[in-house]
This record gives sequence, structure tokens and C-alpha cells, in this order.
Amino acid sequence: MKVSIDRGTCVSCGSCWEACPVFFEQNPDDTFSQVVEKYRLDGKIGEGLLPADLEPCAQNAADLCPVQIITIDTT
Repeated sequence: MKVSIDRGTCVSCGSCWEACPVFFEQNPDDTFSQVVEKYRLDGKIGEGLLPADLEPCAQNAADLCPVQIITIDTT
């Protein structure tokens, strides 16, 4: 599964990295959400490959996002 974060619309609320810190984290430079390095897709901080066992955690984070900028592609 692929996860994408629209970092340009992120409001740095922290809900995603608090809900699923194993997959999401705050970027120390710009404070926006990013994918933890271990799961990044091609080194892109706003895209990642989501292991099946983390899907509930990541889905919860996406649902909690107040600006709905996290997309999980299950295809």
C-alpha cells in the first residue's frame, strides 16, 4: 500500500505522528508531517510504502487529520 502526504497543505497539528509514530513523524526543519525514513518510497519524505500490519495505525492517523491530507492507496 502506498501512502501520500500533501505536505504543502499540512498544518503541523501532530495528529498523525501522535496516532501512528512508527510511520509518521514531524520534519525537524519545516515542522510538517513526513514518512519515517524506514518506510519512504524512493527517498521521498511525503510518500511511503505501508506494511499491512501498520494499516490500522496509518488509517487512524489519516482519519484524524483535520485537513485530510493523508491518502492511503490500497490497490
